[in-house]
Amino acid sequence: MADANYLVGVDDLRAALGGSATRILDCRFELMAPEAGRSAYLQGHIPGAVYADLDQDLAAPVGPATGRHPLPDPVQMAATFERLGISNSSRVVVYDDSAGAFAARAWWLLRWLGHDNAAILDGGFRAWRAQGMPIEEGSAGVTPGVFAPRPRDELVLGVDEIHAARGSAAALTLIDVRSTERYTGREEPIDKIGGHIPGAINLPYTDNVEADGRWKSAGQIRRRLAAALGPPAAQSWSVMCGSGVTACHLVLAGLLAGYPEPRVYVGSWSEWITDGSRAVATGPGQGPGSGPENAEYS
Repeated sequence: MADANYLVGVDDLRAALGGSATRILDCRFELMAPEAGRSAYLQGHIPGAVYADLDQDLAAPVGPATGRHPLPDPVQMAATFERLGISNSSRVVVYDDSAGAFAARAWWLLRWLGHDNAAILDGGFRAWRAQGMPIEEGSAGVTPGVFAPRPRDELVLGVDEIHAARGSAAALTLIDVRSTERYTGREEPIDKIGGHIPGAINLPYTDNVEADGRWKSAGQIRRRLAAALGPPAAQSWSVMCGSGVTACHLVLAGLLAGYPEPRVYVGSWSEWITDGSRAVATGPGQGPGSGPENAEYS
């Protein structure tokens, strides 16, 4: 095991193939080409893995006031996990080919519904292929599971609580894991408005991993978080991104580093900007070495 609770190595997953206790989810996805992940899965995947589509399986339908990947209804999400072959007793391993960006969402949804026996494949499908492990084409057969959800609502941050803090994410210690370009408003390839919630701290999730997609050590991640949050303590903090997906990546990173588990603002930036009265900040913002930000109301 790369980590006893949150990460699993290629060799350990290879040893578990064919066992009845382990369920594998392939979470490959491309935001700008939604069918690409399923197509890649059909062309080749880890033997026994079933495909979990970000839009169709790991999010609720989009509404006029929601983000791009709303939090699913717990009962419906549990039914999806059952369809994917997962039971409460299952050991679940999730992977993608994007350094865990999408796999982390499935991992966190399981955690939100009370299922802690899940891990991300360290290095993902790229590491699996690099080590010459077996590949299976087509769709894997699935025996439905039995999954009773136990929602942990304390893991979720809602937009109303951000409003209650007068729109200041600083009062909530809210970390925005999007790229610096999107956070500052210099670029916005996905959402209609660029920028960030005033007071949010920018720590791009991509800095949690090495160039090959494997996770950095707990010590490396701890030093990075300490620069923004201080040393691990009992203080609360929360995470966000564009639509509540890559934010989950920093949840796992925080746990690896020994920090208290943060809450996830699942609606994230794409929900925040659905209401034109909400403040939008641009510029460097908050965080180590940051300069001033410019807050406006759109």
